[in-house]
Amino acid sequence: MLDRSAPWLSIVGIGEDGLAGLTPAARALVDDAEVFVGGERHLAMLPQDHRERLAWPSPLATLLDEIESRRGTRVCVLASGDPLWYGVGVSLLKRIRRSEITILPGRSSFTLTAARIGWPLAEVDCLTLHGRPLSLLHPHIQPNAKLIVLSEDATTPAAVAALLTARGFGASRMTLLEHLDGEKERCLEGIAAEWSANDVADLNTIAIECLAGAEAVLLPRTPGLPDDAFRHDGQMTKREVRAATLAALMPVAGQLLWDVGAGCGSIAVEWMRAAPRARAVAIERKAERRAMIADNAENLGTPQLQIVGGEAPDALYGLEAPDAVFIGGGASKPGLIEVCWTALKPGGRMVANAVTLEGEAALLAWQKQHGGALTRFAISRAEPVGPFQGWRPMMPVTQYQSMKS
Repeated sequence: MLDRSAPWLSIVGIGEDGLAGLTPAARALVDDAEVFVGGERHLAMLPQDHRERLAWPSPLATLLDEIESRRGTRVCVLASGDPLWYGVGVSLLKRIRRSEITILPGRSSFTLTAARIGWPLAEVDCLTLHGRPLSLLHPHIQPNAKLIVLSEDATTPAAVAALLTARGFGASRMTLLEHLDGEKERCLEGIAAEWSANDVADLNTIAIECLAGAEAVLLPRTPGLPDDAFRHDGQMTKREVRAATLAALMPVAGQLLWDVGAGCGSIAVEWMRAAPRARAVAIERKAERRAMIADNAENLGTPQLQIVGGEAPDALYGLEAPDAVFIGGGASKPGLIEVCWTALKPGGRMVANAVTLEGEAALLAWQKQHGGALTRFAISRAEPVGPFQGWRPMMPVTQYQSMKS
């Protein structure tokens, strides 16, 4: 009889060397299991006996329900390497209490790859493209950065090489490792611009040393990207004000931003680039601008940006409560500031920019009643004036900022 006070679910990290590579404790969980869950490759490593086997389906959620329904049975989930590093363990912990689960990680692909190459893992950005868009790579492509990337399949290395080359990083060195820690382990090396290895296994990991060419455009993750990094129609928060706006919003890992009246989405995109796992919702009423937001999110590495059509404040109802709000347009619209402030979580930040007198008046009235700070940005850029240069002023921007207690 299963002790219901003890964990009934185990998640065991397993490598290409199969059962032989498990620790005694991990092997004991496998030997004691009544039901196995895993990919076809992992299930094939088990001895053939009467015990039930469940293979991962697509979508994964259908089997998560079935696993949870087996509470009271000894269930063993087999996962690649470390189940909590982009693994199934993350999904299971969102559904099942930690006290009900035993987790024994194996050697991750990141650890093994770093060991093969001789890279200190603490100096490497580790990410996955398995089940995720290739464009997620964009923010990580920086001069001299070291990346280890889990591939989606055999086509990923060539796609990564093409992306690096298109960004001006064609000189980057790539090392591809297949079937790590298994009998079929193989290593391929090459330069991104010259990459031609297409006959590779679906199970592969790529190590990249990013080397910028003379034509490479520097797109750092610090706020204040050049205006021409975005597709826009002229209605955007310009670089100088955008950097100050992001500083006031204070991007924090995992937090959610509402970008209200998003325009081309520059604030939302830079918010997500600035902090790990930062999320954003871009609310924009014009369809043509929503198309620009989608392009900018894809091209700058934030494809998870949520885009909502409609006019605020009506379009805001039903959205997840934000940790920060930016009002980039429409501050003078009746009720908009109130709705945003009410939705904001305690400790959240609200920043609103206005270029019209009506918008400025709305911000001043709100500040008088609720407190907060007002700042005015008056910025000029040097531009040609005949054979000389002169200062051409941009429209002044009034900015309101406040933190909710």
